Amino acid sequence: MVWSQLEPTPPHVTYLLLSGFLVSYALFTNFIRNRLHLSEPPIALLVGILLGPRVLGWLSPNFCGVNGCNDEGTGLGGWGWGDHIIQEATRVIVGIQVFAIGVELPKFYASRHWKSVVMLLGPVMTFSWLVCAGFVAILFKVDVATALIVGACLTPTDPVLASSILSNSQFSERVPKRIKDMLSAESGCNDGISFPFLYAGIFAIISKSTGEAIKDYFIVTILWQVVFGTTVGLIIGTVFHKVLRFSESKKYIDPAGFTAFYLLLAIMSIGVGSTLGSDDFLVAFGAGYGFARDGWFRKKTEATNLPQIIDLMLNSAMFVYFGTIIPWQGFQPSSIAPNVTPLRLLAFLVLVLLFRRIPIVLALYRWIPDVRTLREALFVGHFGPMGLGGLFLAIEARAMLETGSAIPEPHPPHYGRPFTDKERAVTIIWPLVSFIVLGSTMVHGLSVLVMSLYSHFRRPANKRATIMAGEEDPLDGMEHEGGGGNSEPESEEEDR
Repeated sequence: MVWSQLEPTPPHVTYLLLSGFLVSYALFTNFIRNRLHLSEPPIALLVGILLGPRVLGWLSPNFCGVNGCNDEGTGLGGWGWGDHIIQEATRVIVGIQVFAIGVELPKFYASRHWKSVVMLLGPVMTFSWLVCAGFVAILFKVDVATALIVGACLTPTDPVLASSILSNSQFSERVPKRIKDMLSAESGCNDGISFPFLYAGIFAIISKSTGEAIKDYFIVTILWQVVFGTTVGLIIGTVFHKVLRFSESKKYIDPAGFTAFYLLLAIMSIGVGSTLGSDDFLVAFGAGYGFARDGWFRKKTEATNLPQIIDLMLNSAMFVYFGTIIPWQGFQPSSIAPNVTPLRLLAFLVLVLLFRRIPIVLALYRWIPDVRTLREALFVGHFGPMGLGGLFLAIEARAMLETGSAIPEPHPPHYGRPFTDKERAVTIIWPLVSFIVLGSTMVHGLSVLVMSLYSHFRRPANKRATIMAGEEDPLDGMEHEGGGGNSEPESEEEDR
């Protein structure tokens, strides 16, 4: 009788396991961040892999059985979700995160630091795109257009991973504020800026002629998605900033509504961007920056810690989700992708981590005003995590190739011989991007721990702190406030 009352359905099991992980993590947040020097994404990803179909099988969001993927979902935690769920989940999570970055940037940041951000969004991103595409073409023997699409998915730095490492820990205090702000601004913009890179490859495959491809690329991608999307975002942010200030001045809004306004406006901006078919992420970032560029809203909501709450709940949950849907079968050779092997994937990961950003940042750092030393350039070059934004772009690309629209099929179709370049691209994009996101999450997520261990043990034994968290001095080779003749004030008060 008692056993008949149990209802371990996939949704119920998911609620239990996911909330159990987040509650456990929340209890030890400070210890994990400041004593162990770990961030949420790699831990959440490992939990997702453990709970997913590859290990325990307790969570299987897009379950794939012996007969392939289906929409019903089987097993203890099988929901039967497909690519459209991945697309929308990543859209919302990344959109909220880039909005939050726009809000959290110092007042009038763009007008004072635009040169540094433009260098990262221009030469650095272009180099990263072409280098990644080159590695894809050489290692996996695919056509140039497919290589350009995969390279575009790996070009942006991820705002979710960046946020988890650049804030809320003692290590982040050892990174100069101008570096943190610059990397945050870059990660907020470049998911959206990646669309022109992505659609260069997509239009090269799906367009019937070169002239049609160039026309669609300029009108749809450059003008509508990028220029129009950014403009709409700034207008949304500016208008609602004025509306909120008016409401607050008249005492029409209460503290709870004031805080909720932040999250609601983020979701609204994502909805506007996606409904218009524009660049969701540039709309969201533009709205966040336009909403808070004078610093008033940020100052009013500092005590709420809302960005940190978003990080813990939404971002960690998404990395658990990703851990359960990693396409392990796609990491093996197949008839349509015979060159996708574990060894080649590992070589691809190493090459991407070493050459995607580090060489170009080291070569150009003298022209990036906010990067002042070689050690800072090395840090900025290394710190280019690839995460949820790349997953969204991969699904977006597959959707355009599968259906000719931004709405993907629930699961990738199976193709018979002979294979076309478009069919090979549909099959290969998701496994390649997923593997790099998996590797980047672990490498960049554990970088803080590695740097802290290195900093701790390179000191003489008599000068080491009893625990690594006690090492509060700046990272060697980085200029902090008062650290050199060309230093500028880094606190917000002084920066005004």
